Amino acid sequence: MGRLDNKVAIVTGAGQGVGEGIALAMAKEGAKIVVAVRNAQTGPAVTQKIGDLGGEAIFAQCDVSLQGDVEKTVNAAVMAFGTVDILVNNAHDTRHLHAPFMETTAEMLHIQLYSGFMASVWFMQACFPYLKKKGGRVINMGSGAGVRGEIGLLGYAASKEATRAATRVAAREWGEFGITVNCICPLADSPAMTTYVEHPEMGWNRILPVLPIKRLGACESEIGRTAVFLASADAAFITGHTIHVDGGYTMDAGR
Repeated sequence: MGRLDNKVAIVTGAGQGVGEGIALAMAKEGAKIVVAVRNAQTGPAVTQKIGDLGGEAIFAQCDVSLQGDVEKTVNAAVMAFGTVDILVNNAHDTRHLHAPFMETTAEMLHIQLYSGFMASVWFMQACFPYLKKKGGRVINMGSGAGVRGEIGLLGYAASKEATRAATRVAAREWGEFGITVNCICPLADSPAMTTYVEHPEMGWNRILPVLPIKRLGACESEIGRTAVFLASADAAFITGHTIHVDGGYTMDAGR
């Protein structure tokens, strides 16, 4: 018996990194997965991986910054599996991610806010009618970059903190329906983070030396397993919280 047997989970940005890790971890616990990815190569590849594990999954090509794509993805999940029990808002467009505050343009902010905050809100609104039927789970992705206010990440940090705020608001409003809404702030060995750490000009190489646990987290076994816990019955009385799965990165920052 898996902890998520017969649950239906939409995982956005599941084509690689943290999203893939969460999708695989949930599939191994019995969840049926909707791999919601913009990339027409990585999405089907992860869907196939889940199938090879003996799980059930469909690929839904989705640009999360477009509300129409969000609605189509939720409809595809319901058509394939009948409902939505778990929503994981992980996707985020990393274009124009780094820029000094005074060089951040309206376009940069638009990309960050629409692919992160707005996408999360749209998915939550579209999934709500299904989540409230039996009491569902929403897991949003925040970032220590937002909590700490990292240099050069105005749009990304703002989007992630807005998503954390939406998490708390929804947790208060939706608790009566048995829906829990939580946030994970990960620091994982995703392809993007590994690239940042390996390139000193990005400034992220300073992270590992100051981490109490001196490594990045594993996308599936550490971030993914945390998501499994939050999606499971074991976490039914946890809502509105941010779980920092980051090796101590935000230990001294405001929460």
